[in-house]
Amino acid sequence: MNEPKAETGAPLPGPPNGLSPISGQAAPDEEQARTYHRAQRVLSVVGFVVDFALLMLLLLAGWSVGFREAAERVSRHPALALLIYLLLLGLLFKIPDLVIGFLKGYWLEHRHGLSRMTFGQWLLDEAKGAAIGAAIGALGAEALYAAIRLWPRDWWVVCAAAFSLFFILLAHLAPVLLFPIFFKFKPVEDSALVARLEDLSRRARTRVRGVYEWKLGEKTKKANAALMGSGSTRRIILSDTLLSNFQPDEIEAVLAHEFGHHVRRHLLWGMLVQTAITFAGFYLANRALARWSHAFGLRGPSDFANLPLLILTGFALSLILLPALSAFSRRMEREADAYALGSIPDREAFIRSMEKLAQLNLGERRPPRWIEFIFHSHPSIERRIQFAREWNPARRRTSQAGA
Repeated sequence: MNEPKAETGAPLPGPPNGLSPISGQAAPDEEQARTYHRAQRVLSVVGFVVDFALLMLLLLAGWSVGFREAAERVSRHPALALLIYLLLLGLLFKIPDLVIGFLKGYWLEHRHGLSRMTFGQWLLDEAKGAAIGAAIGALGAEALYAAIRLWPRDWWVVCAAAFSLFFILLAHLAPVLLFPIFFKFKPVEDSALVARLEDLSRRARTRVRGVYEWKLGEKTKKANAALMGSGSTRRIILSDTLLSNFQPDEIEAVLAHEFGHHVRRHLLWGMLVQTAITFAGFYLANRALARWSHAFGLRGPSDFANLPLLILTGFALSLILLPALSAFSRRMEREADAYALGSIPDREAFIRSMEKLAQLNLGERRPPRWIEFIFHSHPSIERRIQFAREWNPARRRTSQAGA
């Protein structure tokens, strides 16, 4: 972002006396932000440990085989028996998941003044999410075990290809099918802002199908924006909390970052990486079944009681790849920041937008380095602001050339 002193590349001053850019309010307490994010991490780890322990018990204590036997007493049809098994499995996991979800998604958010949801609203969203997750999970499991029965040797290739295509289709349809289940949207009424963002999209050679106000403020005080969908479903969404707290040039800075992902083809790279991981995951699952398909009382690869073993294989791969995937994501975010800085006239707008997002979202400006290295998909707020302050305006032509 190139403001009047852009030619010198001199660092820009920060907000005076620790004041927030929002109405001169005091900046959020960094200790409160650290406490909030530390609690989130602890609850996430607890949730992972609980899920891991339950999966191990399902295998080692014979619970999974017991669930399968109970399902087969109801029906010997493979598809229906699997559906009953999944229902039993879902009930087992849903109880601790509800407790941890309540602590993380309701209690913690209210404790730090971020949530506006009543308990009833939170519970309704949980029910919607559970229903959608159960439907997608059941279809995926049915397709998985049907493929194992039909192609005992090459099932993993078929499943990897089918699941990869499904992920791509879901990314395309989510803006019009899934998001409206949880949120309300309407076209943004500020014609000047719409024209400004549409001009930004033209400069990024990205066609959008509208600019929409995202009624996020009914549920939270946090602000967000996104470029969602692809092709005929690609649209700009701006949370009402963003519209009410950010100036037009700051909103443009936020969206320039999102367009940076498109210009740098990050969505394509993300899909390629996701596809590679999907194939690797199914290959490892195939190897795991080949080695342990007759252990733990299992009858072979097509025995759906081995589902906990497949999930554990996925857990292991995710843990191994987590630092590398986080680093890959941070690199893409930095490239999108660079594009944004080269695409708007004032880098101060970018800096102000980062400051405001940190305040509204209770962002942890300086997380521990090892936490950022392993878990963070974005550079820290402080690093992003420092990157903007040190931005060399001479890079503008290089950034715009990528468009």
